[in-house]
Amino acid sequence: MEKTWNNRAWFMVLPVLVLVAFSAVIPLMTVVNYSVQDTFGGNQFFWVGSEWYQEILHSDRFWAAMGRNLLFSAIILAIQIPLGIFIALNMPRKGWGVPVCLVLMALPLLIPWNVVGTIWQVFGRIDIGLLGRGLAELGFDYNYVNDPFDAWVTVIVMDVWHWTSLVVLLCYAGLVSIPDAFYQAAKIDGASRWAVFRYIQLPKMQRVLLIAVLLRFMDSFMIYTEPFVVTGGGPGNSTTYLSIDLVKMAVGQFDLGPAAAMSIVYFLIVLLLSWVFYTVMTNYDAER
Repeated sequence: MEKTWNNRAWFMVLPVLVLVAFSAVIPLMTVVNYSVQDTFGGNQFFWVGSEWYQEILHSDRFWAAMGRNLLFSAIILAIQIPLGIFIALNMPRKGWGVPVCLVLMALPLLIPWNVVGTIWQVFGRIDIGLLGRGLAELGFDYNYVNDPFDAWVTVIVMDVWHWTSLVVLLCYAGLVSIPDAFYQAAKIDGASRWAVFRYIQLPKMQRVLLIAVLLRFMDSFMIYTEPFVVTGGGPGNSTTYLSIDLVKMAVGQFDLGPAAAMSIVYFLIVLLLSWVFYTVMTNYDAER
């Protein structure tokens, strides 16, 4: 029997495609247009071709911000993924503790990004902040406003506090989906806690871990609001990541052409690195 295809369902998708066109495609094309032209005001544009792209790619400022971004993302993934797995493994599977833990884990995710930045800006102040004042009383010379290392530690701890819950919830969802028969078989075989984690829990969490790594990499690589509110990119340029540098170039200096070219390069880098992450991890999963 020949199978017939009904394409009328695509009409249900048309409203979404129209919204995506207005919210994503059209603004992206506008940025592309600005990236190949120069303007001196009065809505007059002059074609410059790839000049802004060449300027960005040969800029020490761009590569310095890129290095800071990659280092920040690497540190975030190295902390949050193991920590999220550890917390998820120790969360209860039954009883009243399950909803309590889930609610507590979800609370940081519900706080807006600018509010998180404001909380940690006040929390880390050495005059009135609980963290800053407490460390000063203990004899630590902590000042995220003047010390680049302290600024980095503050931004990293803030991001870990804000986003580790996402990794925890994803890992927990993977763990609760494992049938009890796997654990019963492991108990009969006398498997250790590490063996259960290595051969049962970790393989079953690989799919959700892939999602967690991709989401956390993209979020950390595009981070803007929290460090901008806390440090403003300082002290100096120590916490000026690509997103903050881009905003400074576009809004502070009003260099729309270079800023547009930088945003396109930024977008392509995020897309490329996310594709690499996805390809490597899916190929590793397929080989297993």
